[in-house]
This record gives sequence, structure tokens and C-alpha cells, in this order.
Amino acid sequence: MTSRDDGGGDRLARALAPYLTPDPACLSGILLAVSGGPDSTALMHAAACAGSDIALWVATVDHGLRPESAHEAEAVGERAKQLGLRHRILRWETPPRGGIQAAARAARYRFLAAHAAEIGARIVLTAHTADDQAETVLMRLVAGSGPAGLAGMRRERALAGGIRLVRPFLDLPKAMLVAYCETRALPFARDPSNADDRFARARLRRLLPALAAEGLTPDRLRRLAERLARDEAALSQAAADLLDAARRPAAPGAFALDGGALLAAPAALALRVLDLAIEAIQPDPQRAVPRRLERLERLVLDALLPALAQGLRLRRTLRGVLVETTPDGTVVLAPAPPRRASARTLHGSRVAGPADLLGKGEGAAYIGPACPE
Repeated sequence: MTSRDDGGGDRLARALAPYLTPDPACLSGILLAVSGGPDSTALMHAAACAGSDIALWVATVDHGLRPESAHEAEAVGERAKQLGLRHRILRWETPPRGGIQAAARAARYRFLAAHAAEIGARIVLTAHTADDQAETVLMRLVAGSGPAGLAGMRRERALAGGIRLVRPFLDLPKAMLVAYCETRALPFARDPSNADDRFARARLRRLLPALAAEGLTPDRLRRLAERLARDEAALSQAAADLLDAARRPAAPGAFALDGGALLAAPAALALRVLDLAIEAIQPDPQRAVPRRLERLERLVLDALLPALAQGLRLRRTLRGVLVETTPDGTVVLAPAPPRRASARTLHGSRVAGPADLLGKGEGAAYIGPACPE
């Protein structure tokens, strides 16, 4: 049987091979995330048939959002048992009332990371395909994401506890995984929410055939994400290097940056440097949300860089961080004081000015109420 008529078995085997060969990073075992749909069913079967000596576990996250989800999770367990694989159902007991899809996704990765740590696996494999990547890129394009968002899902990323999440099938079309299952008569479930127009992803999924007819195929969207991911990695490294070069001595918990270095850099790098500094002071898991990106752009591109170029003073807050310029062109970032604090005192103590944050003694700067983000 050739790769042409085996439902893509050779392609799946090649995609999995790097993770199923004896390697110190995965000798402790691999956890397969299997929902019971065609993609993850193909992942489980192909991994089990690879003949690897590496221990394989299977986990199904039952979000409890559909009456049939418990039965589907149990069915995965039966198929895993037939393949000689250990299986665990991870149940989501407290789903929120709103934002179900995003919350379910976050819970899924949280549960998978915790279970991987429990069993000693260092790698979690999921069955995301090129079609999933195309949908993700479209969703983020519609939402107004920047390059980081349009880079789509990463092939590998870190989960909690140092667990690696890997998507080995990200280059493969979903049709290939469905064909793999159908060729082998592997039973799988279909999630009706994938066709539910209440969800943006389902609505965009319906557009894919029309977009493909115009040349915007899932594969081209996947390649776009790959190129942007490469650019994003390079820009991120350049921004980290610029942050190190521009950083000046500052009080604990604060950042002081050479404004001249920010002005001399491309605006895209200056934008990222401020984002890195703000994130270091006040971590924000929602920093990549498009509206947060737009606020950062307004601060840096429309206010900070023009102020530095003209030698003007600037005082703004963003994400709970006060951003100020000093007369010598230094940019100082520190946790913003409470909005109800007086100009000169905060709970009876004098509010530090930029000079204090730079570690140069007392400053006389007026710090007014924080500006709205």
C-alpha cells in the first residue's frame, strides 16, 4: 500500500517520527490529547502504530458542555485500551457563563499540563491541522491582531511546569486525517459546535471554500503564519537586545530607558521595547488582545516618540504602569500610583518623581491622576 492510497499514513508517520524516536527530552513519555474527533483519533492511532519504545498516555478533556461529551470521552478510553494505551478523562467541573470557547481552551491546556506533570510526561501532542491554523489566522486578522497574532499557533510552545506542547500535524490538511480514519474504519465523533454559527470560528470555517476558490487556501494561510512567525521571532529578539542596550539604572521595580536609543530605533522595535518593559512591571495575560495593542500604539507612536523627538515632557499610564519622560530624555516606567492619590502624597508619603525612580535622589515631578488607558 502506498502513501497515496493509505489515507496519508506515511505523512502522519513522518510528522510524528521526530517525537517518537529515543530522545532524552521525551524518554519519560508523551501525552496525547485526544477528544475523539477525526484529527485526534488519527493522532492516537498513528502514534500507537509507530512501534516506538516511548511510553504513550492518552487524555481526554471533557468540558461537559454537551450531553454526549461524557460518552465520547469514554469511547476514546475504549479505543485507547484496544491500542494498548493508558487513558484518563479530565473533567471541567466549573465552566464560566460567558466566553466559553476561550475559557474551555485555557482549561484544556491547564488540565493537560497538570496531568502530564503527574504522569511524568514532558511532551503533550495535539492534532491541530493546517485547516485549524488557517481558521486561527483568519480569526486574528478579523480581530485586528498584529504580527504575533497573525503568526497563528506555534508548532511548539511551553505549558505550565515546563511541559512542551507540540502540534506535529500543523502542516497537514484536515482531509488527510479524516481519510486516515476512514481508510482504517476508525470510529470518530463530530462536535456539532464546529458548525454552530454562534461561534466566530464556525462562521469563518464556512468561508474557507470561497476563499480557497480565490486562491486564499488554508495552505497559503498556513505559509503566511510560518513567515510571520519567523519575522516575529527575529523582531522579538531584536527588541530584547534593544531593551538591554537602552536600559539605565533604576529603582527596584522600575525601568529607565535611554530615549535617544528608542528614537534611533525603528518604531516597531521601540513599540516592542515598551511592551516588554511594561510587561515586566505589570504582567498582563491579555496584552496581545488587539485593543491592548492599539492602546500601546497610541502611547508609543502617537505620544512618546513625538515627545522625545521634540524634547517635551510626557506622563501617561498603560496597563497599570506610569510612563514618564525626564528633562534629559530618559523614559521612566514604574507601577502607577492609585488614581485617588493626591499630587504630592500617597497614604501620607511623598510620591516619588522620576529622579527617585532613576535612583538619583528626590524628584519634584508632579504626578497627577492616572490617565485612562
